[in-house]
Amino acid sequence: MKRFWLIVVTGSLVALAGCHSFKKENIQPPTPLAKDFKPTVQVARVWKERVGHGAGVSGVRMEPTVVDGVLYAASTDGVIAALDPNTGKTIWENKSRTHGWFGWGDKKRKDAFYAGGPAVAGDLLVIGTLDGHVYGLSSKDGTQRWVATLPSEVIDSPTINNALVMVRTQDGRVYGLDSNTGERRWVNDQGSVPLLSLRGNGSLLATNGVVFFGSDDGKLLALREDNGDKLWEQKLATGEGRTDIERMNDADGGVVLDGSTLYASAYHGNLTAVDGPSGRPLWARPFSTYTSMALSGNSLFGVNTDSQVWAFDKSSGADMWKNDDLKYRWLTAPAVQADYIVVGDIEGYVHWLQTGDGALAGRERLSKKAIRAQPIVANGLVYIEDVEGHIAAYRLGAK
Repeated sequence: MKRFWLIVVTGSLVALAGCHSFKKENIQPPTPLAKDFKPTVQVARVWKERVGHGAGVSGVRMEPTVVDGVLYAASTDGVIAALDPNTGKTIWENKSRTHGWFGWGDKKRKDAFYAGGPAVAGDLLVIGTLDGHVYGLSSKDGTQRWVATLPSEVIDSPTINNALVMVRTQDGRVYGLDSNTGERRWVNDQGSVPLLSLRGNGSLLATNGVVFFGSDDGKLLALREDNGDKLWEQKLATGEGRTDIERMNDADGGVVLDGSTLYASAYHGNLTAVDGPSGRPLWARPFSTYTSMALSGNSLFGVNTDSQVWAFDKSSGADMWKNDDLKYRWLTAPAVQADYIVVGDIEGYVHWLQTGDGALAGRERLSKKAIRAQPIVANGLVYIEDVEGHIAAYRLGAK
């Protein structure tokens, strides 16, 4: 089915930032950063490297991952690499030598327009492409093990669990593939998806024999992991509005799990706490976002569609604080590093906010390019990637 995607953050907005035409295009310009800002936390960049050309103009979020002491990253121009997360030194790099959309290049992976980012479990690395392929590679050296062909783009990271690779495609389907061969074990087809949709998907969450994810029509769904059958669904948004854009209600953020409680949110919808086993809603409050939430202690942190950073009480959804200092800077999803929330913005800046009250505490600039992917925190470091494949690691210290 033909679909139309709205890229909310980069793509058109990055181009607008370059030609200073926010006013002309009726788009709010990023809030200027305070020139007299005085950081209250010391931030040190540990290393900076580049993997390919990142997401480029594809509109996808290219996100690295850190597994078993190795950082893995990929780019839409066919580069995939493993780095030492402490130094940034390349352990191995594999290039598909793809040069265009017409099929020349590497005969094995001639369409390797990697998207979303890799998933790794043991010695298996899995990644999808914009041309609807899923590759199973060796996590030790990047050599190919198998390839699966699907009918639509795979623009988010796969999920690996219990000898099964689970993948979501842009046509609304979720697939279960054999992790040893790539053979299709099951497929869940939602039947129909909205004609107008945000370009993006939240990651699949697989746990306790169940797969959870948010849909393009504003629902939280639970599937059986063994056969893909639907267990339950819960609405996160109503899809009401006068225009097609107002009726968009994608649930494009990842699902957060805390004990047996799930937290999920939707564009033009609600932030909702749901009992995982039953699908019963525990509480819901209005909160429009197209990014994932972050959880730390008793607090949930999120960035709304105006790039205001919020903190909520996880037990009730009550407001704890809101920060407007970065409004319209088109922030990434938040991550938590020690006692700070980390977000990237459209101009390549990385910001640290205090978890207790939301006050800005630190600022660094990765590059002059937009940051779309959620920061990744591992082993005391936070890893940030921009849309052109620049990746940096930052450490916090006392001020």
